[in-house]
Amino acid sequence: MGITITVSGEAERKHAAERAVLHLSVGFEGPERDDVLEQSARLHSELSAQLGYLHSPGTGPVLEWAGEQLRVWGQRPWSQTGEQLPVVHHSAASLSATFNDFVALSRWVGEIALLDGVTVNGVDWSLSDATRHEVESAVQRDAVAAAVKKAEIYAASLGFTGVIPEAISDPGLLGDDEHPLAKMAMRTSMGAADAGGDVTTLKPEEIRVSAAVHARFSAG
Repeated sequence: MGITITVSGEAERKHAAERAVLHLSVGFEGPERDDVLEQSARLHSELSAQLGYLHSPGTGPVLEWAGEQLRVWGQRPWSQTGEQLPVVHHSAASLSATFNDFVALSRWVGEIALLDGVTVNGVDWSLSDATRHEVESAVQRDAVAAAVKKAEIYAASLGFTGVIPEAISDPGLLGDDEHPLAKMAMRTSMGAADAGGDVTTLKPEEIRVSAAVHARFSAG
């Protein structure tokens, strides 16, 4: 008499980061709206020009970049004694840039992080599209192989030789899973450097790619 074996298979691979998306913002505050606006507009223009100079879609070091429109608003703060103080004007705009050259990234961040009005918010590390697809395919195959091996071990422990695949799916799709595993997902680490901070914190993070499958086999 044969049996049915339902198992999960998981796998994970690591790969060095190939892309870094830098997030930064520019902004000032002060009592005069025009001064605040002028300072921010000038700084935003300078940084945009630098990114434009570094930008080369095919070779880098900046593959793409984008800038947010400058925003200006006023706010009347309160004193510790409960009195409303004069208006303080604020300005803010964000910039993002995708680097494929991490030496150039660290060098540029080291130059701009010390400028008044610049805040480096962080870096998202990732893979190129081609590498991501390649690693995802490999880790999916690894997950399937892990499921087959597990099923074979279960079958052998019961005295059966070999297993026959009947169904395979993403977690939760076989219909008998109370606690489905997470589906295949990219997980990226994040490093950040504040304005004036140590740019060595921009060390590339290792990208972890994981996959999970559920499979059903018969043995007999």
